[in-house]
Amino acid sequence: MKLVIAVIQPHKLDAVLHALDSKEIFLKTVSNVLGCGRQKGESEVYRGVREAGNLIKKVRLEIAVNDDYLAVTLEAITSAAKTGKIGDGKIFVLDLAECIRIRTGETGSVAIG
Repeated sequence: MKLVIAVIQPHKLDAVLHALDSKEIFLKTVSNVLGCGRQKGESEVYRGVREAGNLIKKVRLEIAVNDDYLAVTLEAITSAAKTGKIGDGKIFVLDLAECIRIRTGETGSVAIG
């Protein structure tokens, strides 16, 4: 089991969600976050508004997947989020020690689905 954490540009969220849904990756959590990377917080124009300061608006996706779905998940995110410009984001893959479905008490890969 793996936990995939992707930090992407906000305007790419719909494309990434659609790509994940098309690969039957339905279980995901999405959060609005602030951060900076190699951009070093350089401002950019987003939907006609210049982002200021050293933290830029990003979207964080957290997706728990079984090992069989890892490559498909990574490909869906990278292909949908990529613009080729600085600030496209990052993907982190972590080992997931345990998963528990609260409703049924199922554990492990069965709980992820």
